[in-house]
Amino acid sequence: MTGSLNWVPSEVDTAVPSPARVYDYWLGGGHNFAADRELAEKILTIMPGIRDATRLNRSFLRRAALHMVSSGVRQFLDVGSGIPTVGNLHEIVQAADPECRVVYVDRDPVAVAHSRLLLENNDRTAVLQADLRDVPGILDAPEVRELIDFDQPVGLLMLLLLHFVPDSWDPVGILARYRDRLAPGSFLAISHVAGDSGASRLDEAVEAYKSSQNLPYVRDHDEVLRFFDGFELVEPGLVGCALWRPEGAGDVTDSPEINALPYAGVARKP
Repeated sequence: MTGSLNWVPSEVDTAVPSPARVYDYWLGGGHNFAADRELAEKILTIMPGIRDATRLNRSFLRRAALHMVSSGVRQFLDVGSGIPTVGNLHEIVQAADPECRVVYVDRDPVAVAHSRLLLENNDRTAVLQADLRDVPGILDAPEVRELIDFDQPVGLLMLLLLHFVPDSWDPVGILARYRDRLAPGSFLAISHVAGDSGASRLDEAVEAYKSSQNLPYVRDHDEVLRFFDGFELVEPGLVGCALWRPEGAGDVTDSPEINALPYAGVARKP
């Protein structure tokens, strides 16, 4: 990152890598620091295809969001939204219908600060700094209640987030608390690193993350599937990110391993 850092929140230790800022770097963003770039490049050395995997996740975001819009959803909650870059959720859904409303939630102060700068003139969006475990604190926050009516269907997205949630936090229970507050007809979209994708050197890449603020917890297909308890998966179910309704060459890569590296799925609450 170049230029003045006066906008960076005072509590941010720029010497400690952040997954949100590493992801931003892989996507070509500019809101990352030297420590983030160092870790990002280290992981790229181990798994050169990881940058493609982040692009696949971004493409999945677009397809999942547009599926929700086509199903009648006009309000969205993006938990673990990260640092805004090209193809943000609000840009996608508001291009389809300007009446769509989006609330971004992240605990990373850099992600929140930059999101607020980007969205200050968009009255159909809001940004909240919070931990995903604080379900009542998120769903009952004034920023959320102003834009989202929980008596109507909501599109809830948690993309490349839950693999930073250890089992000790009970992620299945966390998802259940969100589910119980959503109206029938709501959707849940999840992407998650696949521990059984067959991707070479994945364990080494996970080990490299130990220098960051969060350690990934890779899970297999059945473990990720549990996050959708109480929802009905739409076709094609929980699959490799690139296999979830691809629309063109930009939605896949030449590597079967990378195509399968993030699991992705969308499900509807009956």
